[in-house]
Amino acid sequence: MNGAESLINALAKHGVDACFANPGTSEMQLVAALDKQPDIRAVLCLFEGVVTGAADGYGRMADKPALNLLHLGPGFANGMANLHNAQRAGSPVLNMVGDHAMDHLQHDAPLTSDIKGMATPVSRSFRVSDSATGLAQTGLDALADSLKHNGSISTFVVPADHAWTDIEESLSELPDTPQATISDTTISEIAAQLQSASNSCLFLGGRTLREDALHQAGRIAAATGCRLVTETFFARQARGVGRVPTERLAYFGEAATEQLAGTDLLVLAGTKAPVSFFAYPDKPSVLAPESATQCTLVDRDSDALDALKRLADYLDAPATPKVVTDHAEYPLGDGAIDANELGKVIANRLPGQAIVCDEGATNGLG
Repeated sequence: MNGAESLINALAKHGVDACFANPGTSEMQLVAALDKQPDIRAVLCLFEGVVTGAADGYGRMADKPALNLLHLGPGFANGMANLHNAQRAGSPVLNMVGDHAMDHLQHDAPLTSDIKGMATPVSRSFRVSDSATGLAQTGLDALADSLKHNGSISTFVVPADHAWTDIEESLSELPDTPQATISDTTISEIAAQLQSASNSCLFLGGRTLREDALHQAGRIAAATGCRLVTETFFARQARGVGRVPTERLAYFGEAATEQLAGTDLLVLAGTKAPVSFFAYPDKPSVLAPESATQCTLVDRDSDALDALKRLADYLDAPATPKVVTDHAEYPLGDGAIDANELGKVIANRLPGQAIVCDEGATNGLG
């Protein structure tokens, strides 16, 4: 077995089952190893932006990383735009970047580049294999990194000679990835603030928008009367019949400021305080009222479900939310079709458990 086979087998053993790939000469041993591993489905992509975009979508929906295979620094650079999106979304992504053999780097071949310099802005962790025998462990360490913080981008480099060198079966283990939880003090302090506020808002993002976490947010709203408002562009949200409905923060600053006007307490859960996407003359960057108290229940990296459930229980909230979404049939208006009417047509015909990929950007907020 060579280093590449050892690596791919180790990743497959620990749950990696998809690889989006745009390989080149430096990655031929990795491609051959993928061909021999039946538990990983390799998908050839003709552009690196498709590789990273597909991995973002996979990570959002599967809650585990796909493996990306990219060709040296220039190949990685071609996929950086969608890695930026994945980083903002908190998607688990595992980038495997091939590189020249170690003794070839000194010759400064045309595709030699600063992979670390390219990867660092869009990666929470960066690793380079130090040997063929250690390659599998480098890959598993990177996999563990991608699972931390509720999902993050991890990039590791595979020198070509580490992939092609024959080795004995190497021993490798997947490190533990414990999840951070918030303190009892935070729970009690947030509960007291919610109970004393007159116009509170629970501002939701990240993992708080999964169905089980939204259920707990609905319990908190039932106990305190707080509004449930989501960040404008979230990674994923459970919606539909029987699920807790939320408001979505408006995109344009003026509308968002008006939406939050009068709020005296803004509790952040799984996201940061809302700010305007761009600066405008004589307009505030911070969207919440200056007079509002802001506090954080749980950040994006920590266990959101645990935090929301413990807060709901501390408040002695009802077991079920008071407000859930009913089945609705949206009547169509007369006249020409527009984005809102098209949305009604689609909504009326969606089957249960459908996945909606909203690429409407600011046109999809209606």
